Amino acid sequence: QVQLVESGGGLVQPGGSLRLSCAASGRTFTNYAVGWFRQAPGKERELVLGLSRSGQSTWTADSVKGRFTISRDNAKNTVYLQMNNLKPEDTAVYYCAASGRLTILTPGASPIDYWGQGTQVTVSA
Repeated sequence: QVQLVESGGGLVQPGGSLRLSCAASGRTFTNYAVGWFRQAPGKERELVLGLSRSGQSTWTADSVKGRFTISRDNAKNTVYLQMNNLKPEDTAVYYCAASGRLTILTPGASPIDYWGQGTQVTVSA
């Protein structure tokens, strides 16, 4: 079993930055494909960024290209989401996810084996 715990969310002004962290415990998830999803009120959960098992490939939603990046530190068993130039439409609960069976997380791909509990990001003046 893998437990994922997100942190780093909060309130930020438009144009600001935040870095979310997702710490894994229970077992190493070096060989897992990982990603960040978000869900805004009244909307479906959507994939924002996916990172392959190898760390060599990423998938990025058009809405965050050039602003968000995903990275992983295998030594710390942690995945990060760096968010720059935040916009009000980025307001959502952000979830990290991991799959031991997918090569990379892409929209609609399954199965997702583990989910974090989510962290709120609010972008507002």
